[in-house]
Amino acid sequence: MTVPHPGGLFHHVELWTDDLAVAEAQWGPVLLALGCEPFQHWPSGRSWRLGDAYLVIEQSSALLPGGHERLRAGLNHLAVHGTREAVAAALAAGWTVRVDTGEATHLIDRQGFELEIVHRGAVD
Repeated sequence: MTVPHPGGLFHHVELWTDDLAVAEAQWGPVLLALGCEPFQHWPSGRSWRLGDAYLVIEQSSALLPGGHERLRAGLNHLAVHGTREAVAAALAAGWTVRVDTGEATHLIDRQGFELEIVHRGAVD
């Protein structure tokens, strides 16, 4: 089987948010702790990258009202490889723990997005 791209499956992931300032304040420290670097910056969005992949957070003018709800059809959560240090950065940035299995921590931000940091086998 031929791998379509050696950089991995994802080119980028884009999350739309109701409040860019809140999202940046909560996601930024976690993404930095995960080893991401700031990538793009424009009036309605920000992005961070790691390798060839990047995450975009945008407050788009095309956004429909209603907010994010992870239990509706669409994105339930993002899962990333990380460390307990990244979990600590998330907690310091105002995320709350939904569940900690010992191998992964599921966190919820103030807008309802869930991030799973998988730290199984990670050296902390």
